[in-house]
Amino acid sequence: MTTIRLTNTKTRRREEFVPLDPQNVRMYLCGPTVYDRAHLGNSRNVLLFDVLFRLLRHLYGDDHITYVRNFTDVDDKINARAAESGREIGDITAETTRWYHQDMDALGALRPTHEPRATQYMAQMIAMIGDLVEKGHAYAADGHVLFAVESYADYGKLSGRSIDDMIAGARVEVAPYKRNPMDFVLWKPSGDGLPGWDSPWGYGRPGWHIECSAMAHDLLGETFDIHGGGNDLMFPHHENEIAQSACAHPSGEFARYWIHNEMLMVEGKKMSKSLGNFFTVRDLLDQGVPGEVIRFVMLGTHYGKTMDWTEKRREEAEATLRRWYGILHGHGFGSDLVAALRAEGKWEPDAEFIGVLANDLNTPGAMARLHVLAKGRTPAALAGFAHGMEMLGLINDWAAIPMFDGGEAGPDVTPAVAAQVDGLLAARAEARAAKDWTRADALRDVLNAAGVQVTDVGGQATWVPGPDFDAAKLGDV
Repeated sequence: MTTIRLTNTKTRRREEFVPLDPQNVRMYLCGPTVYDRAHLGNSRNVLLFDVLFRLLRHLYGDDHITYVRNFTDVDDKINARAAESGREIGDITAETTRWYHQDMDALGALRPTHEPRATQYMAQMIAMIGDLVEKGHAYAADGHVLFAVESYADYGKLSGRSIDDMIAGARVEVAPYKRNPMDFVLWKPSGDGLPGWDSPWGYGRPGWHIECSAMAHDLLGETFDIHGGGNDLMFPHHENEIAQSACAHPSGEFARYWIHNEMLMVEGKKMSKSLGNFFTVRDLLDQGVPGEVIRFVMLGTHYGKTMDWTEKRREEAEATLRRWYGILHGHGFGSDLVAALRAEGKWEPDAEFIGVLANDLNTPGAMARLHVLAKGRTPAALAGFAHGMEMLGLINDWAAIPMFDGGEAGPDVTPAVAAQVDGLLAARAEARAAKDWTRADALRDVLNAAGVQVTDVGGQATWVPGPDFDAAKLGDV
């Protein structure tokens, strides 16, 4: 079996992934707070975990992966939105959850195995808080219940910070009922007009962090395989999750592998409303940017690096996908052909593609491999390319392969004609290496005149026959 390697924030090393139970590989992703549309940056960890979900299902089987992504539907931001709009909280969260599903569906993200809502797990949260109080890791004060950070010796280990550093570098809520400025809220009182539930500490609602610990424990157990989110969640959210989970369930390990993605920029600048470069996934979709293009751009940068959304990258992604979908359409790909390739034992992934992807979810490397695989000239030769498109979520339904304007790949070509084009490209590469620009330009002109669409990626040229492809114009140069 292919070995997956992941950069584990917990150990700060790239490690071989070994699941606790290959029959039930378990992972948890912190989901959205549902009060508004998801902005583009919110989609990055969704797409990262979607690719991981697909890879794990491929290696361990569709029925052996449990993927949980929560919805935070009780939060002060939601309360504020309700107060501003005069709408019911339940109406806001239901609408926003529906929007989120629509937007992530448009990006080709598969639905997780479980999508728990915080409001559905109130009993589990109250029970967990009570257990932490009983064990001396939490205390009640002034209608609140707070986690005592000093009771957990490893607090700060995930983010690599000391408590003093965290106090100095964070906006810590100063409150007279806190024993330590870093102590965080597990339960807080609810006044008039605010959502609340009865508890041993009075009518109130949970703090933010406790919901993920309660839901992960209920759905995945005391110890599970993978937890993740954006690196902005590492502190305090993930740090607090670990602390309360480890103290509530000391025999467990909580999450064994932690994956954090870097943030998003737009045209080289941090996305912000003040700069006018803040937009949601829906903004792009409504502007006519296909979800597949958004996905392609997002996966074009490794998750461990800052991703820069630019108009140039969008245009390049759309051009590449136009060619790739054109190849599939031009060779008759669809449900029937894929079924036939399966029956013939030819629907197999490309080993190099899988190997690259499994090496710390190297999506840019996997996409570079697709450029090479796209050179196949028969459906069987293109099976690895098509399988890779599906693995990256660029195709989710073989009965409805996307088609962009101008996306037809033109007529199929015979092996002899394909060899002729390959020969011209090889001669062009030799001329460029020798800095014989006159000959290189002449070869380029021949290819252009014949309607050959050439893409150069990382020194590797790939091609497809364009709509006006004419093999008679190839000739010799």
